[in-house]
Formats: sequence, C-alpha cells, structure tokens
Amino acid sequence: MAKASTTEVFNCTPEQFFKIISDYEKYHEFLAEVKQCKVLKTEGSRKLVEYNVQVMKSFKYSLWMSETPPHGITWEFASGDIFKTSVGSWKLENEAGKTRATYTVEATFSMFVPGPLANALVSVNLPNMISSYHKRVKQLYGG
Repeated sequence: MAKASTTEVFNCTPEQFFKIISDYEKYHEFLAEVKQCKVLKTEGSRKLVEYNVQVMKSFKYSLWMSETPPHGITWEFASGDIFKTSVGSWKLENEAGKTRATYTVEATFSMFVPGPLANALVSVNLPNMISSYHKRVKQLYGG
C-alpha cells in the first residue's frame, strides 16, 4: 500500500479551510491535475464524488467523502480505473485562529506498481497540491 502524509498550517480558520476542501466541484479552479469534479450522490454527511484527473494520463475515480465540519473529511474508495483502494483524510485543528491541516492518503493500484513507484505516485504531487491550497486560501481570504 502506498502512503503519503503531510501537515501544514494555513492562514485561515478551520471553518474557512473546511469550505475549501468540501467544495469539490471547484477543485478544478485551483488544483491543476483536477479536470472536473462532481458530486454524484449525497447521503447525510457522505457524498459520492467523481474525480477526473490528469497525472501522466487521464483517469477517473469516485470516493465516498464523509464530512465532519469543521474538523475534517475522511474518504474511502468507491470505484475507478487506476486505484483498487484509496482511503484518506483531512484533519483540521485550530491553531491560534489558523488551521493546522493534516492530509493523509493510502492507496493500492489496480495494476502491479512496484512499492517505491507507488509511493512516488501517491506523494509526488503533495508539495504542489499544498501550495495550491495556500494560494486558494490567499485568494478567498487574503491570508
């Protein structure tokens, strides 16, 4: 199983950051690899979200997103053509009016991918992704 995790402090409140991470259909506006994201179904605090992503090649997958505002989101794999499993979370904590956000993801692939390559695929985009979230916070909240 490939794993990646990072913790970062964002210059906004957990409530504000939660709004960004739970607004799936706007991901394409600030995450370069996301071409489209749409909510297919809502069941209480769970949403089935389909991602169209381009990383080396285009692929689609769906995740069940379980929201607990403003503390975070957890997800689990529903379907797709590259992952066999994918689980992860955003854990949000208030740190003096800012947000300490911990992002964690674990995935297995539907085809054989050697361990080091699998880890690279899961974590390669983390720095860019975190940078994109910082830019989004600044854009929306001036932080």
